[in-house]
Amino acid sequence: MSASAQTTRKIKTVTLKTDVSFSFKQTSEDSIRIIYTPNGDTLGIKIYQSNATSTDYLYSQVKQIVWWETVTPGENDTVNVNKNNTTDLTRNAEAWRLEFPKLYSGANVTFEVTHSTPQYGITYSLEWDGTKRANRWTCYELYPANMQKNVGRQDSFAEDEAIPSEYRTTLSDYSGTGYSRGHLCPSGDRLCSVEQNNQTFLLSNMQPQNQDHNGGVWATLEGKVRGSWAPASGSQDTLYVVKAATIDDANIMTYTNTGLIVPKFFYMALLYYSKSSNSYTAIGVWSPHAGGSTTEYITIDELEKRTGIDFFCNLPDAIETQVEKTRDMTHWN
Repeated sequence: MSASAQTTRKIKTVTLKTDVSFSFKQTSEDSIRIIYTPNGDTLGIKIYQSNATSTDYLYSQVKQIVWWETVTPGENDTVNVNKNNTTDLTRNAEAWRLEFPKLYSGANVTFEVTHSTPQYGITYSLEWDGTKRANRWTCYELYPANMQKNVGRQDSFAEDEAIPSEYRTTLSDYSGTGYSRGHLCPSGDRLCSVEQNNQTFLLSNMQPQNQDHNGGVWATLEGKVRGSWAPASGSQDTLYVVKAATIDDANIMTYTNTGLIVPKFFYMALLYYSKSSNSYTAIGVWSPHAGGSTTEYITIDELEKRTGIDFFCNLPDAIETQVEKTRDMTHWN
C-alpha cells in the first residue's frame, strides 16, 4: 500500500452509504492521508486531528466527501469559517451571539426562537425540531445583571406560540406520561421579573425527564452552573450556556405514551469569558438520563462528537480550536 498526504485542503463532512454523516472542523485537522492499494485503487481515508487522534474510513463505504474551502495563511486570528452566516441570521437575527451553536442544516423542519423582555433583554434562545417535536438545544448567557433574584418561581407551564401549532408540544402531551416537564433554561436562572420567569415555563424549553434525574443529578448540575461557575456579583465576566438532550435516533431512550422523545442523555456546553485576562475556558457536561447517574466532564470537542452539534461556532476559529480541545478544570472545580 501507499499513501498520499493532503495538508492544504481539509475535509468538512464524510457521508457513508448508510447516510450517516460525520463533520470535521477545518482548524482541527492536521492533514488528510489517502491510502492506496498496490494496484493504485483508493482503499481508505485517514483524517489526522490536531489532538493527535485520527479517524479512518474505508473508501468502499463512503458515499460523499465535502471539502472545506481553503483559508488564506495568516488569517487564523480572525477567520471564522463555520460561524452562523448571513443565511443563518435570516432564521434568527441573534444567531451571531457566542452562546449559539451552529444552526441545523438537515432536512427536518426547525424553528429558531429567541424569548426576551424589554427590561432584561434576552431570556434564552432555542432551536426546535418541528419534525421530531423536540428541543434541539436552549442557549443563554449568565452575568450579574441578569442573575438578579427579584421574583419567585411562577410554575406557569404553557405552549410556545412562537412555534406553529402543528409542530409544538402541548400540556396534554405530558399529562399522564410519568415524566416531568424538565427545564433546559431553569426557572432559577431567570428570576429578574415575572415575565422573564414565565418564559422559562414555555414547553419549547422542556424535555420529558425522569423526575429522579430532573430533581437529582440535573438539579445539582443546574445549581453548579449558577452557584459555582457563573460570574460572581460585581464581575464583568460572562458564562455562555447551552443545555440540551439527545434526540438523534441512536440516543433515544424511549417515547412517552403520547409520542414525545425521551432522551438517553442530557448535557451542557459551557464557555466562560474572563474580561480581566481576555480569555475563554470551556467544558462539556454529560449526564446519563437516570437517577443517581455519574456525570462526565469532557472537552467540547468530545461533546461535539457525541452530539453532532457544533458549539460556540461564532468564536474565531483559532480560539475555538484551542478552547474546545482543552479540559482545564481550574475554573470548573
